[in-house]
Amino acid sequence: MASMPKGSIIGHLQSAARRSRTALAEKLLAQGLYAGQDKIMLALDQENGLSPSQLAERLGVRPPTITKTINRLVAQGFLEKRASDIDARRAHVYLTESGAEAIRAIEKSVRRTEKQALKDLDKKEQKMLMKLLARVEDNLSRPERSPAEEKSEGGGEDA
Repeated sequence: MASMPKGSIIGHLQSAARRSRTALAEKLLAQGLYAGQDKIMLALDQENGLSPSQLAERLGVRPPTITKTINRLVAQGFLEKRASDIDARRAHVYLTESGAEAIRAIEKSVRRTEKQALKDLDKKEQKMLMKLLARVEDNLSRPERSPAEEKSEGGGEDA
């Protein structure tokens, strides 16, 4: 069996992620949404009234990035900002009625993109892919250990 070139798995992961994001972005654009806006709206659908910093933390992005996207969604009429009841200097973000209606379109676009991506995989393969991707995500979310740390944990040299 021929060996795979180094980096080919990560290359395929990156390519699949980029292509899935592009396919989803095209579907969302038909709904008047831009890439990345869907994540904010879906997060607010799960817990409405989060602050921009809470949203940034949940989505793994920097606060300045999320602020621009929130402002664009407010201008589009999908979100509204309200001052905090506790601290008027802080804002919380809420879905508007229009935003809540757009959630169904976002979910439909996500389902259609997933169906497109998985169309030639049977249920068993889809389940295995989910398990493998979850493990890859878990591995990448943990800090990488140095070779010295791995060696000392493994007991070092044979005694």
